[in-house]
Amino acid sequence: MTQRLHIVGGGMAGSEAAWQAAQMGVNVVIHEMRPKVETFAHRTGKLAEMVCSNSFRSDDHEQNAVGLLHWEMLQANGLVMRQAYANRLPAGGALAVDREAFSQSVTDALAAHPNIEVSGEEIAELPEDGQWIFATGPLTSDALGRAIATETGAESLAFFDAIAPIVYAESIDMDVAWLQSRYDKGETEEEQKAYINCPMTKAQYEAFIDALLAADKTEFHEGETAGYFDGCLPIEVMAERGRETLRHGPMKPVGLTNPHKPEEKAYAVVQLRRDNALGTLFNIVGFQTKMKYGAQTDVFRMIPGLENASFARLGGIHRNTFLNSPTLLDAQMRLRARPNIRFAGQITGVEGYVESSAMGLAAGRMAAAELLGHPLPQIPQDTAHGALIHHITGGAEAKTFQPMNVNFGLFRPVEGLKGGRRGRRDRYKAYTDRAKEAWSGWLATQEVPA
Repeated sequence: MTQRLHIVGGGMAGSEAAWQAAQMGVNVVIHEMRPKVETFAHRTGKLAEMVCSNSFRSDDHEQNAVGLLHWEMLQANGLVMRQAYANRLPAGGALAVDREAFSQSVTDALAAHPNIEVSGEEIAELPEDGQWIFATGPLTSDALGRAIATETGAESLAFFDAIAPIVYAESIDMDVAWLQSRYDKGETEEEQKAYINCPMTKAQYEAFIDALLAADKTEFHEGETAGYFDGCLPIEVMAERGRETLRHGPMKPVGLTNPHKPEEKAYAVVQLRRDNALGTLFNIVGFQTKMKYGAQTDVFRMIPGLENASFARLGGIHRNTFLNSPTLLDAQMRLRARPNIRFAGQITGVEGYVESSAMGLAAGRMAAAELLGHPLPQIPQDTAHGALIHHITGGAEAKTFQPMNVNFGLFRPVEGLKGGRRGRRDRYKAYTDRAKEAWSGWLATQEVPA
């Protein structure tokens, strides 16, 4: 076979798609415009760079849909998930990684693969021939975005994601803050103390909200609108929805006891999660923001324990491009109008590192199998991968389509199980058991080297 598979974008989805296709024996070219063409959020030219959180979220593959995606990807020899585990950091039951080491390990694995070539030019058009996967993610270039809009007829492909700041650990006042995972979650002491917690009294919280609402924010350019995905709202947007919103979201005080003042219950708590293996960097959990840089330092230093905080990176805002996939993509993730082109990752309307990687895995296998002349059977809808694909390619309402994280609400019900909160544990276990059986059966139809 001489025909190559071209993959545009070297993020989570593109990296995983390339790995899966190459493992099936297909020659792959990854087209990644960085570092020649820079973006707002990226800092390097490495593949699979993490630009927002350093967490792959829950690792519970029996009670959590994200954890189930982890499991499915591992069973399929997923490169992203394999390297995530290899570069894991303590995170109280979540799968967090050293972002630099993780990205480097994915880059090295792809560069060493004999079937993979990495090319550094920008792709600005949709090609007429050849087999392509576009996995350009939330930062699709302006030129390519216009080409996609022209082809699909979409009036707008953009909404905005916000990036949380990172603090140097040595600048955090541990006489005020303390180490603890919520509800002491984790198997080891290191896991149970994976987060730094900064407590607030009611007066401190109220003053923080006032400052947050009054702070200078990033202005949008003419013609832009801000339609945020609810899973990644800037903290000031959450605060605008009500003064107590943050206290019931990323600043909730439950499950935490301040050892400095064990008898005093905090009114709100800001949590910071370790961001690298050395433990020198911590990101402020849930604090993605569109405040201007000067305002960020002023407002965030109002947080007890962060009065003298030094920031390795301040927060920011960037565009996120996605398709109205239910109207544009078929069940094989191909563009209906141009079946030689597939899309994968966040541009398809999934949200998050894990979901993006999973869509890359699926698209890579589908494209490779088509090139090899033996198309794959459809991924079972009862798997986590299948539930997401079904949602974005037809299960969602096209008129109101928005990016979606994987969740059990996308799964078909299991008959005979109790609904509501009380039956949730048995119901989730039934979903994951059914998914694992279906995924294992689907993988058994293929022969892919480990």
